[in-house]
Amino acid sequence: MSLKPQYCGRFAPSPTGALHAGSLATALGSWLDARAHQGKWLLRIEDLDLPRCVPGADKIIIQQLLNCGLHWDGEIEYQSKRSHFYESALNQLLQEKKAYGCRCTRKQIEDQLLSLGKKKDRHGELVYPGSCRNLKEVTEPCAWRLLVTDSEVESSVGDFVLKRSDRVFTYQLAVVVDDYLQGITHIVRGEDLLDNTARQIYLQKQLNYPQPHYLHLPLVRDDNNEKLSKQTNATASACNTPEEALEALQAAARHLGLDEPELFKQGSDSTQFSESTIHESTITQWLEIAVEYYRKTRL
Repeated sequence: MSLKPQYCGRFAPSPTGALHAGSLATALGSWLDARAHQGKWLLRIEDLDLPRCVPGADKIIIQQLLNCGLHWDGEIEYQSKRSHFYESALNQLLQEKKAYGCRCTRKQIEDQLLSLGKKKDRHGELVYPGSCRNLKEVTEPCAWRLLVTDSEVESSVGDFVLKRSDRVFTYQLAVVVDDYLQGITHIVRGEDLLDNTARQIYLQKQLNYPQPHYLHLPLVRDDNNEKLSKQTNATASACNTPEEALEALQAAARHLGLDEPELFKQGSDSTQFSESTIHESTITQWLEIAVEYYRKTRL
């Protein structure tokens, strides 16, 4: 009988701004799943696309997590310092003829699709039609695409980009390589990334990586039913004091459907978590209760 690998999860925010209610709910959900399994929980800062990153946002995110008692295991990894790993994976795919160079612009791809009678949906993917698949030689600058033969992935996105023409590695390649090298066995993230899962599993297969377990959490949405996003200036979660941190954690727990009464006792002298007695140890105690409740109801 083979032994199951030890649970190893991760939280991987992009430093484009502070954590908002949605990203904090994801952080709590992934942390709870790891701790309920008595596993590791790693923190990775996904800062590959440096022009989009906000200076100092990583430090704000780190402090928010610490204030909420969401401690991680090991050193924090920064994707911007790991490009040599992504280059190695890309070279492997090129050597095995599983990837190729492409010099098509976005406009050219759109025109190619129109000539085939296909039009991109407003919020849909620009499905690459494989125009450069059979070119014998492509010189840089060019994008490097994965050769996709899976019918589902091919119809939804086509041969997707692994490294852009500006030499920036894409999220798809970086996250797959990082999850493998860090030994990630379980990925808990927002359902907005669900569309990425099929292509990441396909890429894992092409690189001969094991497939992690995936769990996608419901998104926190605004009054217009749009997901909270740093790009739309979602309000940062206030957690500078223990009182604010506890309130933010409770809101995240409600969103995750964790309705254990002990998690929401607050506000009178007779309650377990009275406002006058909230401090760092209160956060620790709250998290311990949350882990036990999660273990009983979700595992």
